[in-house]
Amino acid sequence: MTEMNPTRLIIVEDDPLLREEVVLHLSSYGFVVEAVNSGSALNDLITREPANLFVIDINLPGESGIQIANRLRKNQPEAGIVIMTARSAMTDKIAGYRQGGADFYLTKPVAPTELLLVLQGLANRLENRQQQHAWQLSLRERSLQAPNDGVKLRLTAKEKALILALTQAPKNTLASGDLRDLFADVEGASMTKHALEELITRMRRKLRGSGEPAAENIIQSVWGVGYQLCAVIALVD
Repeated sequence: MTEMNPTRLIIVEDDPLLREEVVLHLSSYGFVVEAVNSGSALNDLITREPANLFVIDINLPGESGIQIANRLRKNQPEAGIVIMTARSAMTDKIAGYRQGGADFYLTKPVAPTELLLVLQGLANRLENRQQQHAWQLSLRERSLQAPNDGVKLRLTAKEKALILALTQAPKNTLASGDLRDLFADVEGASMTKHALEELITRMRRKLRGSGEPAAENIIQSVWGVGYQLCAVIALVD
């Protein structure tokens, strides 16, 4: 079994009717879709719910679609970006690719099938890249292997349970209290806060020993909440 970050799609379109139609169409094909009408609204949304696939109009209130695409490309180099606009001039298309960093520039009206195929292709590219950079968690061997057949780390039972719990959690994040309950003793008493911190510290030290860049930052503290797993983990037998 493999766990990958889902492909989340955000539509940035100020025409409410078109926005609704695109959301309904793509949702029916399994995409997790949300929509906003401006760059500022997009900023608010991705702060709460990061995404990796975007469909952006050019003529928007405030920040233009080209500016939004350019900013997204700088911040998320591997994101899939589609510009979908009524502006068909060659100068606009060139700007979309050169300045915006778009993967595709589609001119309205766009056939629903064409948009779907473009987005499915980008989603497949994102998944392939995730797989290439995924860590392999073996439940049977109780090991965690770095990407691209890298170093294999042997895990304790608690370390394996920690990684597995974060992998399965929504947004790969769990509250400290939930993690402490996970390691309750035979009498039902939760793990102490200090013991949990020690477990996290040992796991980070072990990850650092893999030699992977920034590996020790894979498990990050979330202020006022608990801990978040910041890597793609593939579960293997």
